[in-house]
Amino acid sequence: MRTLTMVKRILTEMLRDKRTLALMFLAPLLILTLMYFLFQSNTDQTASLAVKNVSPTLVKAIKNDHIVIHHVSSTASAKQIIRDHDYAGLISQSGDKINLTLQNSDQSKSAILKQCLQQAQVKLKMQAAKTAINQQQEVISQQQRAIRQLQQALHAAPKSTATGVPGGLKGSSNQINAISTHYLYGSSQSTFFDTLLPIMIGFVVFFFVFLISGIALLRERTTGTLNRLLATPIKRGEIISGYLAGYGIFALIQTLLIVSFTIFAFNIQILGSIWNILLINILLAFVALAMGLFISTFASSEFQMVQFIPIVVIPQIFFSGIIPVDQMANWLQPIAKIMPLYYGASAMSNVIEKGSNFMKIFPNISILVGFAALFLILNIFSMRRYRQV
Repeated sequence: MRTLTMVKRILTEMLRDKRTLALMFLAPLLILTLMYFLFQSNTDQTASLAVKNVSPTLVKAIKNDHIVIHHVSSTASAKQIIRDHDYAGLISQSGDKINLTLQNSDQSKSAILKQCLQQAQVKLKMQAAKTAINQQQEVISQQQRAIRQLQQALHAAPKSTATGVPGGLKGSSNQINAISTHYLYGSSQSTFFDTLLPIMIGFVVFFFVFLISGIALLRERTTGTLNRLLATPIKRGEIISGYLAGYGIFALIQTLLIVSFTIFAFNIQILGSIWNILLINILLAFVALAMGLFISTFASSEFQMVQFIPIVVIPQIFFSGIIPVDQMANWLQPIAKIMPLYYGASAMSNVIEKGSNFMKIFPNISILVGFAALFLILNIFSMRRYRQV
């Protein structure tokens, strides 16, 4: 009987909490729907390939629907050409030797280029074998004709001799005998984890700062600490600034710890500046901090705060670059532009995998600063409305 009473009480409390019911039943449906459209989008990935001094026969053999070929004549190094135009790779040819330079910031694109080059090599070998067979057939036919002519000549004039037997085969100049592969980032042992790691660093920083800051401020509201603070002459902006500075110190320490652990524990290769990496993650942490404080105003308990994760945080990871945004449906791509983690993860990947300097990531950093300022303003207004200042 007491058990039934407990069940009745829980059911009554849950039915009264309409927000919890909505997040419990509607949020999973929203996430599943979003995943459906994301993974049902155009998944035919393409890789951009620069070709320099490569025979037209080889280019024709490489060309397919998954490669966009760019002919270049620049005298710059392969590394510089790839960096300037963001190509996935560059191929140059010297006789029957091929040099393949891969950016390798995306292992899936590197795999496409290597696979297409191997297929082109097989295709050229098959063409060379076919040509050799045709030449052999032609030689055999010529030899048979020569033998018949010789037999006729022997019957007509026994002492006559025959000269001129057809020569041998000629090799194909289009065959590839050696392929040399170079990597600007990583190596042939790189895995998809190397591509995801820069994105996951930003996501881990963003997620934990968002969760901890939101719950910490919510606890101050539920315990009455905030109400006592509001009874003093302190202004709204000063309260928000104090929370941002106080929690920001711990967010900064947490960010430094996460970034340092990831770099040294996983021995990640960094082509750019470590200071740019720290700057990006610190900005992501402050955006998450301001967002967490703002979202906490809509929650009345820690349980409700956690329930906002499927709505606010999980979509961030979908649009952070784990799934290539340019391969999504056209109507989905603009959604990525309103996600702070999209800009943070993009800047992180550019610094770590492409060696981008501060000026190249400055647009992404400016947008992150804009997000932090936006949520700071929203916090001030939401405090006046929900906290009765």
